Amino acid sequence: MDDQTRIELEAATFRRLLQHLDERKDVQNIDLMNLSGFCRNCLSRWYGEAAEARGIEIDKETAREVVYGMPYAEWKAKYQTEASEAQKDAFSKSNPGH
Repeated sequence: MDDQTRIELEAATFRRLLQHLDERKDVQNIDLMNLSGFCRNCLSRWYGEAAEARGIEIDKETAREVVYGMPYAEWKAKYQTEASEAQKDAFSKSNPGH
């Protein structure tokens, strides 16, 4: 496989991941962190870091909008719920130091 095809497939996969997360707004970031060790915020941070590595300046909110499909504050207001004690306990066990 040539590099351009690989890049296109990786980009398509990333777009599909974002679509899937958009379709599963019921899955909270804490759930993602507890199960996988990363969440939407991590994806947006990685996006920003990739841009920075290429000399492209993207602020945190712009990177989050790419991942969330809307301004982060709007997503939080519409879809984020308060974490349960069980979720918080699981987070503290699976992500020490956070």
